[in-house]
Amino acid sequence: MKHLIYLLLLAAALPAGAKDFSTHFEPRTLRLDYIMGGDSTDRYIMLAEQAVLPQWAGRRTRLKEVPVDGDAQIIVRDKATGDTLYRQPFATLYNEWLTTPEVNERPRSFEVTMLTPLPKREALIDVVLFNNRREPMLTLTHPYRPDDVLIARKGERTITPHRYLHRSSHPESAIDVAIIGEGYAAEELDSFYTHAQRAVDAILSFEPYTSHADDFNFVAVGAVSPESGVSIPRKGEWRNAAFGSHFSTFYSDRYLTTPKVHAVHDALAGIPYEHIIILANTPEYGGGGFFNTYLLTSARHRTFRPVTVHEFGHSFAGLADEYFYEGGDALDGSYPFDVEPWAKNITTMVDFDSKWKDMLPEGTPVPTDPKDAEKYPVGVYEGGGYQTHGIYRPADECRMRNNTYPTFCPVCRKALEEVITFYTE
Repeated sequence: MKHLIYLLLLAAALPAGAKDFSTHFEPRTLRLDYIMGGDSTDRYIMLAEQAVLPQWAGRRTRLKEVPVDGDAQIIVRDKATGDTLYRQPFATLYNEWLTTPEVNERPRSFEVTMLTPLPKREALIDVVLFNNRREPMLTLTHPYRPDDVLIARKGERTITPHRYLHRSSHPESAIDVAIIGEGYAAEELDSFYTHAQRAVDAILSFEPYTSHADDFNFVAVGAVSPESGVSIPRKGEWRNAAFGSHFSTFYSDRYLTTPKVHAVHDALAGIPYEHIIILANTPEYGGGGFFNTYLLTSARHRTFRPVTVHEFGHSFAGLADEYFYEGGDALDGSYPFDVEPWAKNITTMVDFDSKWKDMLPEGTPVPTDPKDAEKYPVGVYEGGGYQTHGIYRPADECRMRNNTYPTFCPVCRKALEEVITFYTE
């Protein structure tokens, strides 16, 4: 553990300039499938499968940097030298589950898939999960060997039908977002493509995406499910959808997730992608989003467009929820009050200097009274991260708090801009 913590500190101190991508990597993808699970006392990460995909859609510069820390990180190191070659932060449903009461009741497992550029030489892969105090709590290190005959080749023959809905003028260096359908029967694929276009239009209608529309590729992937719709457990409705998506995750009625993450990536194999949007063929309200993992939202609900934009804030940039519950929530223990969260749009004031303090107008009261929201569009408003007290948000209203609000707040816009720049410049 001490050795791994040292590696993380060393990686954080590396200079901004990354080594030439072609020195260490082939322009292909190493796909890594994991199983993460356990209970309150025993926790584990296991490697399920390694596979090579025919192209690499991710960044080729700033390989060792991360825009935010995330709940977890995957690190690629050169085996011979130990040098860090690549890092990517992410968040998982597993991390969230560890903060729920269910962790004390029964063990569970969760699928996770991560993508890295394909190393040219033998490498070590580190997977690090942090607890909600931002301390490493679980690690796995495993080797990668280019000559390993058991590493699968995927996406070279059969590729799921797809079509591009929006293409950058510089597609090879743009951010690749795959939109895939869940719970669409074969005869409903036309509806899926219509819904996918609406999702693209919704995202690109918000700043800073609008100004950076040319930095994105959006591809719609027409996965077919045996049955129409997704499962709604509280209604006793169970559907045979391609990726097993269901509501009532952690017994929260509107929380919509998929347990079959590996199958999602199987359906995307051979198509360039970095970020994943899953559209559920249901009118039931709900969704969920995980940083650098996926977002899932209801494509037939009237709030489909605003929810998609909100959830993309989670999955693309790691923005936190700015809303809160007066009566508490299953996730209300996610942010200890004496630890600064890694998300850029909430704070416990433990390290406010690292957040939006430099954006506060002079004389802004801290905390800021919501009655003064018009006077202070950027302030320190109490309530966020599911909790009414001890967590603060940068604006009284924002798309990350309210699905009816027409814009992201200035702090969220800046955070989104920084992530876009990180991937494209």
